[in-house]
Amino acid sequence: MAFTIEASVDPQVYVSEKEERDPYVLENYHIPDGTTPNLETYMYYAKIQRDKEALSAKNDTEDGLWGGLFSRKSTRSQESDRRSVASANSDGKNVTPPSNEGGAALVTADEYRAASGALRTATWGSVFYLITTDILGPYSTPWAFQQVGYGPGVACFFVFGIMAAYGGFILWRLFLKLDSERYPVKSFGELGQRIYGRWFGNLCNILQSLQLVFNVGIIILQNGQGLSQMAKFRLCFSVCNVVWTLAGMFLGQIRTLQKFGSIANLAIWLNITVLIMTMAFAANSPPNYTASTLPIGPVITQAINVQAFENQLNGIMQIVFSYGGAMIFVEFMAEMRRPMDFWKAMAYSQIFIFIVYMFFGLFVYSYQGQYVVNPANQGISTYGLQTAGNAISLTAGIIAAALYGNIGVKIIYNNIFVAMFDFPKLTATRGKYYFALFVIVYWAIAFVIASAIPQFSALSSLIAAVCIFQFTYTFPPFMIMGYFLQVDASKDDGEFDINNPYAHRVDSWKDISRWNRAFFSNTWHFFFAAWNFLLTLACLACAILSAYSAVNTIVTAFQSSSSAAFSCHSPLDVSG
Repeated sequence: MAFTIEASVDPQVYVSEKEERDPYVLENYHIPDGTTPNLETYMYYAKIQRDKEALSAKNDTEDGLWGGLFSRKSTRSQESDRRSVASANSDGKNVTPPSNEGGAALVTADEYRAASGALRTATWGSVFYLITTDILGPYSTPWAFQQVGYGPGVACFFVFGIMAAYGGFILWRLFLKLDSERYPVKSFGELGQRIYGRWFGNLCNILQSLQLVFNVGIIILQNGQGLSQMAKFRLCFSVCNVVWTLAGMFLGQIRTLQKFGSIANLAIWLNITVLIMTMAFAANSPPNYTASTLPIGPVITQAINVQAFENQLNGIMQIVFSYGGAMIFVEFMAEMRRPMDFWKAMAYSQIFIFIVYMFFGLFVYSYQGQYVVNPANQGISTYGLQTAGNAISLTAGIIAAALYGNIGVKIIYNNIFVAMFDFPKLTATRGKYYFALFVIVYWAIAFVIASAIPQFSALSSLIAAVCIFQFTYTFPPFMIMGYFLQVDASKDDGEFDINNPYAHRVDSWKDISRWNRAFFSNTWHFFFAAWNFLLTLACLACAILSAYSAVNTIVTAFQSSSSAAFSCHSPLDVSG
């Protein structure tokens, strides 16, 4: 059945039967032909969207702070959303479709907006579980403390936590200011593009795709190491990686984040279980000397570990991994029924990460000292206890990897293959088939990464420096700076007319007058922009130094390690 959208201002959009699109995802309605929306247009519709959500929130069942965590399903069912569509259809504005249009159904703008809202089903409680479904952050923190010591480790955890919350708050505010059902923000790159243009959006998409596929590769590497330990290094390490790659290809076929919410809930409790088990085992058994390159001796802990600067940076990058969820904050908000509630999910998750992750890191480091292994649960020496921890962490790891892969495939598919090569949308039948195929290819690439660079700590430090650091710390202040500059520059413009969105501007960015207003029309905004600009430069400098250190570490590791690319020898088996 073909569908047509009719609106008083926007042009009609026709979808052919060949495209086989879901009637609730008429995404080409959002971008009128030949029109490039400006920032004011995005803000105009975003204000309408937020008002609509605020009104809807009054009619929905209130979750409350604790209720939202333990009730992760949306308070409105899909049936109620369909009733909203039916209600819109009875408002008298619809036009009966002509009988000579081959059975084409007419969908008004009101119907579409009601149906489009049905796509946003995630609650802030489910998003909390998705953010904290992190397999890499907690298990790397003991190694981070080993590299820098107690004092710098705690200080960095606190400072990075504060700045991560600052960046997350910025992303939340920008999303609320620029997202709407008419012009939805679906990814970090789209949010950045609305502020700085296509070049910045492409940069975000490239780095985000790179980070997600490397994250999946790192989890394959971690799970491969765990499986090799369980097999007592008798199973070829590359085969161990293949096992988890195949498992990810299967689990990755889940397409929506709402469906991931349930298993994400399971994953966080599995992670907590492994953290508790690791602390208990570390306190009652000796370190895993076999997996360490150091000779057997007394456990030594230090307030400050004075060593090579690049080693310290690699350790600090593991702390960055703990706060590395900002790159998919926008994707989470895009699937929330009430994105205004996202701050709750972010606040709870940041507090959880700060308290639980740091306590875990300090505890394990205190008992294992210089013998800490990354990831920490694989540093338990007793085989039975080690296997119990691995068995649970492997399950949590594959869930996290499937989540990263899900978003990664969507970003690559939508921003490259749909936008550039006219592939069908993921909501179309053919798009679903392509999604299944892309998941397989995506995990195959992640397998190559895991097997080609079997250096867990160095690889995770590199991706933290190149990608995670930018999304959590560098890009948010850079983006809010650009947003405020554009808002201040528009203060002397005329009254905004949505039907002619460019007519109100009195000058352009080619004129010095617009730049003067952008920088000097608001004193507070000037100092705020200066602060964010300096913060952006500082973050870039730190990221470049950390990336350089990680590359050096990888080169050194290949020169001295008994492990090699695509080897059957496990990186944890240093005895062979």
